[in-house]
Amino acid sequence: MSKTTMGTRLPRKLEAHLQTVGEQIRLARLRRDLSIAQVAERATCSPLTVTRVEKGSPTVAMGIYLRILYALQLEDDILMLAQKDELGRTLQDLSLKHRERASKKASPSKTAVTNH
Repeated sequence: MSKTTMGTRLPRKLEAHLQTVGEQIRLARLRRDLSIAQVAERATCSPLTVTRVEKGSPTVAMGIYLRILYALQLEDDILMLAQKDELGRTLQDLSLKHRERASKKASPSKTAVTNH
């Protein structure tokens, strides 16, 4: 018997996301008029692996996805992951302490008026 800790399947939503990513990678390859074999050679992986990435296989290592993005000159796209983080920013804003009143320091415009 094999030991599994989290099961073998991803939640449906994550599977759909991976399939979308795979489709986007496939379309990027086709727009560049590259064959699966050419991308595989540039990414130093097998053509079968490129096919699995284009199908959104969850068993392909993230490093392979990155090498294929690099082969397609899309490596900077990975930097967009979790970039917005709207939930995290909202939680951070809620935890900030809000000042109840303005500072008691006089502003420069008020002191300039009173010195004349």
